[in-house]
Amino acid sequence: MVVNSVHWFRKGLRLHDNPVLQEALNGADTVRCVYILDPWFAGAANVGINRWRFLLEALEDLDSSLKKLNSRLFVVRGQPTDVLPRLFKEWKVTRLTFEYDPEPYGKERDGAIIKMAQEFGVETIVRNAHTLYNLDRIIEANNNSPPLTFKRFQTIVSRLELPRRPLLPITQQQMENCRTEIADNHDQLYSIPSLEELGFRTVGLPPAVWRGGETEALDRLNKHLDKKVWVANFEHPRVNTCSLYASPTGLSPYLRFGCLSCRVLYYNLRELYMKLRKHCSPPLSLFGQLLWREFFYTAATNNPNFDRMEGNPICVQIPWDQNPEALAKWAEGRTGFPWIDAIMTQLRQEGWIHHLARHAVACFLTRGDLWISWESGMKVFEELLLDADWSVNAGSWMWLSCSAFFQQFFHCYCPVGFGRRTDPSGDYIRRYIPILKDYPNRYIYEPWNAPESVQKAAKCVVGVDYPKPMINHAEGSRLNIERMKQVYQQLSHYRGLSKSTNKTNLFAKRKLAHKGRVMPLFQIILEGPKTPPVAP
Repeated sequence: MVVNSVHWFRKGLRLHDNPVLQEALNGADTVRCVYILDPWFAGAANVGINRWRFLLEALEDLDSSLKKLNSRLFVVRGQPTDVLPRLFKEWKVTRLTFEYDPEPYGKERDGAIIKMAQEFGVETIVRNAHTLYNLDRIIEANNNSPPLTFKRFQTIVSRLELPRRPLLPITQQQMENCRTEIADNHDQLYSIPSLEELGFRTVGLPPAVWRGGETEALDRLNKHLDKKVWVANFEHPRVNTCSLYASPTGLSPYLRFGCLSCRVLYYNLRELYMKLRKHCSPPLSLFGQLLWREFFYTAATNNPNFDRMEGNPICVQIPWDQNPEALAKWAEGRTGFPWIDAIMTQLRQEGWIHHLARHAVACFLTRGDLWISWESGMKVFEELLLDADWSVNAGSWMWLSCSAFFQQFFHCYCPVGFGRRTDPSGDYIRRYIPILKDYPNRYIYEPWNAPESVQKAAKCVVGVDYPKPMINHAEGSRLNIERMKQVYQQLSHYRGLSKSTNKTNLFAKRKLAHKGRVMPLFQIILEGPKTPPVAP
C-alpha cells in the first residue's frame, strides 16, 4: 500500500525533537510538510505586526531547512476544514500527522479534523511535544482535577517519571526515503506570504529585535547554556537596567512558537547541572520557569472559559470598571507615569518586556490603579507580546489581578518607586520616552514634581509635551485595596485580611511579596538568569 503523508505544522515549527514529523516519515512513500494560513483571518485576528513578522520568519527558516533536505514547506491559504479535504484528494493522502494541542479550542478543532479525515479514509497520528508532560496524567494524579496551586503542582510532577527524551533532528536520508517531487512553480503556489499581503504597512518598520525561527532558537540556546556558572548555582542576580532590555539568550518566543523544543531545553539544563554537580540530581527549582508554563497549560486544558471571568469556575468575579479611554492611555503608553509608559512603548515596539515590567503594568491596569479588567490587558498582550499564548497569558493575568491562584491583593506596585529601584538613573525611560531624556534623574520618574524652570529647560512641559498623571496612585491604590478586600470577604473560602490584621503584619507581607517569593513569571522562560518563583 502506498503511504502519502501530510505533516501539518502548527506550533512545532522545527525539525529537531519533532516526534509527529518522525511518524509522518516512518514508512511513507511521500511526505509533504504543510502550514495552513488564512490571510483574511490573519487580517481580522488580534495579532500585531511583530508577532506576524516572527511567525513568517519562522516559516521562512523552516522552509530553508527543508530545502537543505531536498524538501520544501507548502504554505496553503485558507481554513483547515476547507484546505485539507482538497489536499487529501489532490495528493491522494493516506496519513495526516500533527502535534497535539492541549488548549480547549485546539482540542475541539482537532477533534473535528480527525473525524473529517476518517471520512476520507485518512489515518491521523497525533503526538505531544509542546509540553513536557502529559497534562491528563497530572490531572488524573490530582483526583481528576487540575492542581490550582503551584506547590501542589510541583508535588505531583515530582512523582511522575521524567519527561521523554528529545529525538534527534530529521536527517536528509529520512527525507530521501520518502522524497516528494517539488514543482517548478512551487514558490508561486505555496509561497510564504509577506506582511503586506496580510494587510500590514511596513514603511518605516524597524528591524526585528527578536528574529523568528529554529536556527535563531538553537543559537540562543547555545548562548544560554554558556552561562554554566549561573545554571549550576542558579543564583538570583540583582535586576538592573540591563535586565529590562531584550537579551540575546532570551528563549520565550521560541518556546511559544515551537521553534525550540521544551524537552531539549529541559534535558540540556538537566545534563549540564548533573555534569557540573557531579551527577547530583537537579532540584525542581532549576526547571521552575518551565514548570510554570506547564502549570498554566494544565489549569487551562479542560477550561474553555479560562481566558474570561464570566463562566470561569476558578476566577474570582470582580466588578471591574469599564473605561475605554483609560484602557487606551495604558495600552498606548500615555498614562503620565514614565515607568509605565516606557514599558508599554517597549512592548509595542519590540514585542517583549521583562517579567517584572509585566508585573508592573498588569498591576497598574487592574487592582493597583485603574481597576480595569484583566481580560482587557490580556487582549493587549495577545496582540503585542511575542511569547503570549492562550493558557499562559490568561493564567498570568488572572494571577497578577488576584483573580485566581494568588490572593495577596494588599501588595501593589508603585508606578514610581518600583521603576526607580530597578533603574535609579532612568536610562530605560530615556530610551523609550525620549521626550523626557533631558530631565534630571531626580525628576525623571515623576516629572510633574519638577519646577517649571526644570521642565522648560528639559524642553518638556508636563501637560503640554508629556501627559499629566492620569490618576493619583496613593489614593487609587488605597481605594482598590479596599475594593478587593470587600470582594474577598464575600468569598466563603477566603481567610485573608481580618479586622485584627495590624500594620506590622501587613508591612511584613508586603515586604515578602516584593522580594518576588510569591509572584509568578509573566514571561515563563529564561530571558536571562533569574531565580524561578517559589509558590505561595
